[in-house]
Amino acid sequence: MSTIKITRRHKKSMAEARKAVERVAQSIGKKFDVTYGWEGDTLHFERSGVNGHIALAKGAVTVTVLLGFLLFAIRAPIEREIERKLDEEFGD
Repeated sequence: MSTIKITRRHKKSMAEARKAVERVAQSIGKKFDVTYGWEGDTLHFERSGVNGHIALAKGAVTVTVLLGFLLFAIRAPIEREIERKLDEEFGD
């Protein structure tokens, strides 16, 4: 397994940050065919060969993705897409 971990600082309220995480999840969900759901302030997602979560905290959001062996080859495009969406939603 390969792990992707990305943290971004933010100045949004928790309600605004939650909406932004939801938009990130919707976009990534469509592009990579993942399902997701909230548990408290953590959004969990999965599909065959991938699982992870987006942890929301005051002032920070952290994405952790575990890629199975077969998806390791496309790790870089997945990581770039996550970073792009996080920068789009949480960039200053």
